[in-house]
Amino acid sequence: MKTYVITGGTDGIGAALARTLFSRGDRAVVIGTNAAKGERLVAEAASAPGAAVFVKADLSLVSNTRHIIDKLAEEFPAIDGVVLCARFMRSHRSVTAEGLEDNFALFYLSRLLFSYGLLGPLEKTERPVIVNVAGPGHDTPVAWDDLQSARQYDLVHAMFMTGRLNDLLGVTFAERHGRGPVRYVLFHPGTTATSYAGEFDPQTAAYLRQQRMMAKPATDVVPPLLRLLDDPPAPALTAFNLCTELNVHTKLFSATDAVRLSRLTDELLARVGG
Repeated sequence: MKTYVITGGTDGIGAALARTLFSRGDRAVVIGTNAAKGERLVAEAASAPGAAVFVKADLSLVSNTRHIIDKLAEEFPAIDGVVLCARFMRSHRSVTAEGLEDNFALFYLSRLLFSYGLLGPLEKTERPVIVNVAGPGHDTPVAWDDLQSARQYDLVHAMFMTGRLNDLLGVTFAERHGRGPVRYVLFHPGTTATSYAGEFDPQTAAYLRQQRMMAKPATDVVPPLLRLLDDPPAPALTAFNLCTELNVHTKLFSATDAVRLSRLTDELLARVGG
């Protein structure tokens, strides 16, 4: 039985993937904030060949994320794959109890911490892979002096810019660990009918309802994800828009920018708790 960790695993793409994994005999370790949805997945898996484990956690808090990572590494000494799906969108800017912009903390920092924090268990399996579901390749400029959108917040811009940060996270991870067994994949699912979890103004909520009606179901995203989990690409870093591979040797995946972001992030995380 292989073990896969899925953040944001109680809804949308994460939940659809978890169901497929435990239905075929794997273990899906699902992390989310909704206990009822998590327990529902565990109950479904009870009659399946595989298993589901639910871990309740708010990953917008760095302290919580670090605690959960330590717990997972202790409970699951060998992990075959990590799929990073957690996000929560807001029309207004929100700051966590640790003083970080919520989207930046959840959509970027939690994914960075999971990528590096579970490296040990990943390296103990045969073909380990991290799949960061974050929409790679968008050309939104990085506001280096305003990474947390303090000066001006816009939901769409904040999501796209944080996606760029995840691209650069992948570049740094591959540079540091590309000679090891773990492959890093940036994955764009395209417009998908997920739960669109978040807090929205009426205009944005209406737009998202319309998008959901026109979008493909989350189950359509599972086959390309499974291909990446079952047969990880050979290069240390790759990016895909569903099944179409993207070029990661462009200025959008700049090694110089990746180093700059890594330095800024390290300094920030040191202030949040070491």
